[in-house]
Amino acid sequence: MLNNKKIIAIVPARGGSKGVPLKNIQPVLGIPIVARVGHLAKKIPMIDCCVLSTDHPEIKKIGEESGLLAPFFRPAEISGDSIGDLPVLTHALEEMETRNKCTYDIVVLLPPTSPLRQKKHVEDTIKKLVFEGYDSVWTVSESDSKFHPFKQLKIVDGLLDYYDPEGKNIISRQQLDTLYYRNGAAYAMTRECLLEQKTLKGKRLGYVLIEEPLVNIDYRWEFQLADFLLKSRQDSEL
Repeated sequence: MLNNKKIIAIVPARGGSKGVPLKNIQPVLGIPIVARVGHLAKKIPMIDCCVLSTDHPEIKKIGEESGLLAPFFRPAEISGDSIGDLPVLTHALEEMETRNKCTYDIVVLLPPTSPLRQKKHVEDTIKKLVFEGYDSVWTVSESDSKFHPFKQLKIVDGLLDYYDPEGKNIISRQQLDTLYYRNGAAYAMTRECLLEQKTLKGKRLGYVLIEEPLVNIDYRWEFQLADFLLKSRQDSEL
């Protein structure tokens, strides 16, 4: 709880990942990424409840062993490839409010695929939401200018062209606006934002900028990158 706001964290971890089978229980430095969320959540006293939403028994087992609550399986109709976070969060929130006979004021989304998140990242996100009056707050990182839309290309009928015609006018990166991307470390939103506005973004979206390197895992090679970055961070702390 923070400022009399009751807080639930939800960890979405379905079993049907196509790119990396059972991605959510693959390890970073020997610890399954879903378990890393459980270990971290236990260190954040302001989180009143941290629940796992999964459709897979092995993910459920590993999540519970790490300290996550997993009193239900996610229904099949919200477990497919094309299902976004909104119905998953809504289901988990309503399920836990019914089970715990309470109302949660703040919902925090903690995807397992950002295994380099730190306690401070999550706490800063929640605090900004609670104390600064946003509907939602996301963690972001600055985008590499090489990936700016004006520097992207596309292939049409076997020919290469600019993704955006404005790209032909770009000579140096100093011409480009600074852009940001969601790094997946944390999303926090009010109950009203989720259930009434029916969005993770809300009308007033705040941000927490994270400067240290993070990995939001989609591909197998990104596990190796996460291993390297986390080991480098640990070595620097010795």
